[in-house]
Amino acid sequence: MKYDTDIIRPAMRDADIRSRIGSAPPADLKLIRKGLLTLHTLELMAATIYRCQITPRSSDLNRALVAAMCNEMTHLQDFQVKLCEYGWRPSPFRWAYWIVGWCLGAFSRLKGPEAILKTGVWVETKAVHHYSELLERVPWDDETRAIVEKNRADEYGHVERWKGMLAE
Repeated sequence: MKYDTDIIRPAMRDADIRSRIGSAPPADLKLIRKGLLTLHTLELMAATIYRCQITPRSSDLNRALVAAMCNEMTHLQDFQVKLCEYGWRPSPFRWAYWIVGWCLGAFSRLKGPEAILKTGVWVETKAVHHYSELLERVPWDDETRAIVEKNRADEYGHVERWKGMLAE
């Protein structure tokens, strides 16, 4: 499937929300829960990295970082909603991912634009890998699979954007 990665925040309607409690066998639910928790915490880290990399200057890089942060926040919301639809809550240890995101974002910002872009390429390449593994391993329902696939495409789009900006 092709996705338009220029769409930062896809539309969502009230009817898109539904209860998924008990909607799959227990073994599948265990994999789905683990997958959603993984994606939720990694998106928290990614949004935090970008938020900490943004400087108070007007630049193409800052504009791209704000767009990427907004997109990652959308992903975070996607997985928060899915967790709630299944009757689950985010990991109580997600604060650790926030700290890692803060460290990666703040230290790359201190090192300058090249370090920011290289950090983005590294983090988003890892994200594409995680998404691909989870798409293969987890028995997602059709609606959730579509969200995971779209979010993976967004991450790939971020890799391409950061690589392009590095090449300039």
